[in-house]
Amino acid sequence: MFARLFAPTLEVSAHCDLPCGVYDPAQARIEAESIKAIIAKVADNDDPDFRTRAILIKEQRSELVKHHLWVLWTDYFKPPHFEKYPQLHTLVNEATKLAGASGTKGELDAGKADELLAKIDEIAEIFWETKKACAPLTPSGCTTPAVSGTGPRGTHTPGDRSR
Repeated sequence: MFARLFAPTLEVSAHCDLPCGVYDPAQARIEAESIKAIIAKVADNDDPDFRTRAILIKEQRSELVKHHLWVLWTDYFKPPHFEKYPQLHTLVNEATKLAGASGTKGELDAGKADELLAKIDEIAEIFWETKKACAPLTPSGCTTPAVSGTGPRGTHTPGDRSR
């Protein structure tokens, strides 16, 4: 047991918390497209019940846009991405604000929806550039060499196959 505690460790890192393929800005874009469509439907309908339901759904979709963008920002994008794309923090901030109370969540403005879609497209462009830069996946699903072990997060004991 003590030998295992004091065994040398090898630090490894991956570009994301899970293997590639779980993150995608398309989720935010789909919700933003729904927002734009809802705004158009509300403009063409005078039924107060319909308008109330549509506005509630639009607000929920706006929250989902913010959620999907925050997941990309906090879980996928890492310091090297922010170094290479210094505008990324500002883009995510502006996009989430466009989906917020002063944007699509609080207004029925198709122009705001178009601005939101444009920001999501800019974020997606950076996202896909970072994906091109990824190393091919190893059999373990990581972009790092297959090293296993049970050390603290980010460290693994070489040769330990208990994970």
